[in-house]
Amino acid sequence: MSQHHKINYIEIPVKALASSKAFFNKVFGWEFEDYGDDYAAINGAGIRGGLYVSENCVSADKGSVLVVLYSDDLVNSQAAIKSAGGTIKIPTFEFPGGHRFHFCDGNNNEYAVWSDK
Repeated sequence: MSQHHKINYIEIPVKALASSKAFFNKVFGWEFEDYGDDYAAINGAGIRGGLYVSENCVSADKGSVLVVLYSDDLVNSQAAIKSAGGTIKIPTFEFPGGHRFHFCDGNNNEYAVWSDK
């Protein structure tokens, strides 16, 4: 249910829709619902959202919003990302409350994964 003044939806630019869907499905188990050839809604990511075809990418270096995912096991999450073709941009580091690392998908979009474990 939508809530007043709460973040409701995120949209992520991707250069290649099919390979992006395959990456996120393999690494995080996300499912997708296609709406034409250049848009897919994300299901199972913890927040509603979508992937759309674009030459743009998101990067914290460029001032973009950073999507941060949670993991019970950073080592296994990092291995799954690498196995699916992602790259580690910032290795695991400690911060108050836990540890995290940043990675890029095959579209050079930057994300972070954190854990309090």
